[in-house]
Amino acid sequence: MKQTLRYIRLISPIIVSAITVIGSPAFAQTVEATSPTPDSEISPSAPDAVDDENADTNEILVTGSLIRNAAAKAQAPVLVLNADEANLRQANTAQDLLRDLPGAVAGIGSAVNNVGVTGTSTVNLRGLGSNRNLVLLDGNRVVPSDLTGVTDLNNIPLALIARTEVLTGGASTTYGADAISGVVNFITRQDFVGAEISASSQITQEGDGAYQRIDLTLGADFADGRGNAVLSIGYQKSDPIYQSDRDFSLFNVNSFTGQEIGSGTGVPSTISIAGTRLNGLQVDAASGALIPAYRPYNFNTLNLLQTPFERYNVYGATHYDLGDDVTFYMRGIYSHNVVTSVQAPSGSFGSTFVIPLSNPYLPVAARNQICSALSLNAAQCAAASSAGSLADPNYRTVRANLFRRAVEVGPRIFDFTTDQFDARAGFRGAISDSVSFDVSGAYGESRNTQNVEGYIRISRLADALLATNPVTCLSGNPGCVPVNVFGDEGSITPEMAQYLTADSSSFVKTSLGQIRGVINGDLGTSLPWASDMIDFAFGAEYRSYTASQAGDELSSSGDLGGNTGAILPIDGRYDVVEAFSEISIPVIQDMPGIENLLLNGGIRYSSYKIFAPDSPTFNTTTWKAGGEYSPVRGLRFRGGYQRAVRAPNIGELFSPSQRTLSSLNSDRCAGGAPTTNPILRSVCLAQGAPASAIGFIPELTSGLANNTSGGNPNLSPENSDSYTVGLVIEPSVWLDGLSATVDYYHIKIVDAISAPSAAEVYGLCFNNLTGSSAASSECTQIRRNPVDGSLLGSDGVPGVPTPLTNAGKYETAGIDVGVNYRRSVGMVDLDLSFNGNWTSYARYQATPGSVNRDCAGFYSVSCGSLQPEISWTLRTTLIYDAVSLSLLWRHIGPMEQEPLSIATGGLACCGYDRIAAYDLFDLTARFELADRFTFVATAQNLFDRDPPFVGANIGPRNPSFNQANTFPSTYDALGRRFAVGVTVTF
Repeated sequence: MKQTLRYIRLISPIIVSAITVIGSPAFAQTVEATSPTPDSEISPSAPDAVDDENADTNEILVTGSLIRNAAAKAQAPVLVLNADEANLRQANTAQDLLRDLPGAVAGIGSAVNNVGVTGTSTVNLRGLGSNRNLVLLDGNRVVPSDLTGVTDLNNIPLALIARTEVLTGGASTTYGADAISGVVNFITRQDFVGAEISASSQITQEGDGAYQRIDLTLGADFADGRGNAVLSIGYQKSDPIYQSDRDFSLFNVNSFTGQEIGSGTGVPSTISIAGTRLNGLQVDAASGALIPAYRPYNFNTLNLLQTPFERYNVYGATHYDLGDDVTFYMRGIYSHNVVTSVQAPSGSFGSTFVIPLSNPYLPVAARNQICSALSLNAAQCAAASSAGSLADPNYRTVRANLFRRAVEVGPRIFDFTTDQFDARAGFRGAISDSVSFDVSGAYGESRNTQNVEGYIRISRLADALLATNPVTCLSGNPGCVPVNVFGDEGSITPEMAQYLTADSSSFVKTSLGQIRGVINGDLGTSLPWASDMIDFAFGAEYRSYTASQAGDELSSSGDLGGNTGAILPIDGRYDVVEAFSEISIPVIQDMPGIENLLLNGGIRYSSYKIFAPDSPTFNTTTWKAGGEYSPVRGLRFRGGYQRAVRAPNIGELFSPSQRTLSSLNSDRCAGGAPTTNPILRSVCLAQGAPASAIGFIPELTSGLANNTSGGNPNLSPENSDSYTVGLVIEPSVWLDGLSATVDYYHIKIVDAISAPSAAEVYGLCFNNLTGSSAASSECTQIRRNPVDGSLLGSDGVPGVPTPLTNAGKYETAGIDVGVNYRRSVGMVDLDLSFNGNWTSYARYQATPGSVNRDCAGFYSVSCGSLQPEISWTLRTTLIYDAVSLSLLWRHIGPMEQEPLSIATGGLACCGYDRIAAYDLFDLTARFELADRFTFVATAQNLFDRDPPFVGANIGPRNPSFNQANTFPSTYDALGRRFAVGVTVTF
């Protein structure tokens, strides 16, 4: 509550200033930019892909170009989602609007919990990674939210977005590095006058997952219409949905056996002792003996299907005409959001401890087994069990790996709090009747603070286990409480839990400073066969990126039980200076057979400086060439070729090497297989498994293995070549209201900054074992737990190395189709809007020695978020006067288990190797009254379609795209939902 009041006080002066500016009430209205003839890739009733920043002029800036022209049309495929579409979808965040885009794949968002959660929402165009596309606001970059340079969609002020333009394909010549797979450009409303209040509420059919949103937008002209100011304030809140709230995710199922599975870290404790046969044995709750593991822990009960989210955001913008030819403009955005992730309780996940045989809580039966394994006779064991101090000659200890879930402590709770601001100011105007300029500067900061509750401290657990009585610890540390980890649930008392647990925090801070100047217009001349002038644009840009990461003593020490790795300090910066130019040349116009023939091109030179030892520098040059040919009115052929780059981000450059977790289906060294295969046995031993563990190495927990990775300051930029070829049909003569586009695209990235997956590195060793494998670097680079031989453990077990290099390669190709049709049928208007994608292939090769993997239409632990071969959306809207009824059909094509996954890990069980085509329908009814009141009601997932059930370990677990026995970021895991919204304008 105090934090809420603090932010209300923060924005109150802004509200007061806006009310002062607004003065008297007026009907809400927005002045739109001059629009060209709608292109067929545009949503119904939307203008062409343009930037409203110059709404007070007749010039249009096409997304993907810096050239302004009143007759401009998109020469590259651009999909436009207008505010009407957001309203019909009842979208609460920008990710809600983008997650179903054909050709895109699901990024990290509200459905990603457990491993990989960062508190952010991202977009991933073409499946090439969220760090290979740009998110823009009014054509400009905003401050990134993390070390990877990615923009958090949670911070986009959706209430003030007029439309969203998605350009797919290389755009580095126009926008600079990182726009390899395209850009998402959020265009804000301009010259808003009046007041608008909108509110919406959403809930699932099960009565959970409530979502509320309210926005207030105020705007007014001032100085006799020479200026305009707008202010938007918003609040959003969503409630959690737990996996245990849905039948399909009550517990995890093994994708390859069909059996219920859980974590090997549960209750009672499981113990492994190096050099003995006591490996992976669990304490019997009744007898106290060590027996084969019998009770896996079901962590689904506390994991989430929808992460709770709360956000406050403020957006303000103004522009003022200083004279006839110069306009000052400014905009600012502030967002405060909190994303909460809940995970199963902390504990000891294989950490090694020294335990006295006289520990007061060690069961007699277990102690006797340990004594026998240590070759102690009955008298020695009895004497050791009563030794009360280190000075006692009979005092003996055992060194053991302990797996024990501290369920008595409660779940781990992660609060990701992001505070972000970004401000831009500049001047634009006319140099002459045909040449204009735009000079601006911007600065933004983002701080993401992670507060964690519910972790136990491994060092304190070690202290508490080193005890010979239930009252004091042998260390003599004040406050130390001996802990009973050998009993059933409840054996850890509140006093013990209080001593073990501690909260921790860490943060990531980023900043982006920018200076940009552009001059564009026409040359005042044309070619002899053309009527339109030759257009040009040129300019320069400077950007400075900084990012840092730090944690408190606990989070940076690696002392938290079950944490994926210590939060190590990072402090990085790089600067870039760029010069760019573009030209558009009408070659032939208005001639028989040549309605229009146009050529265009552009180039950008960039110079980077990295603030690191030896001050590395590198330079890049990107360029583009394209054109369009229209033989007759209503038919256009278009195409383009782009050389794009992506510079390494601060995380890739500066992250220190550290241990984390990665997806791996299974471990061939686990279980009894090495006992009957001498080659396999020798490899397991060469990787550090003790001989005593052979035959008893535990299987991986939750399909995860340790892996070690980090940044590389010697990385260089990626290079991409992409081309598109397509046509646009607008047959107004014989079928008015129809527009259609078909575009083929091909993107190839070389020198890609990438790391092989843990499964790929593991496969280089185990997929083709020979007599010499035990001595090969492919096998010996994998390092195992020296106690139990597993690939898990929190005591510095490196696991599988996944180094970051420039050796990767990506390649994808496909076809985008867009069809829009509008006509009147009697008294009813019909709107149809179809957008579809066919992905021919999506290949990825991490290193030259890795498999060139095609993931289009396939899923496995190495394929990442799902990318179907075929996907589409079709919206059908009927409009009668002030009432409209709209049906959205979302289609995801069939998927299969990746063939390489079958070859190396076996065919999935129980039909989990295939996912049938998946269709969802959303129905929306809307009623408008006198342009001042709008009521919208939506039923999402109208037929309550369940997500496909494939088990919990057939797909990637870091990030957790495969969880709850499905892929909840791709498929609807929440069920039927109802949403209502009201908008009132004054």
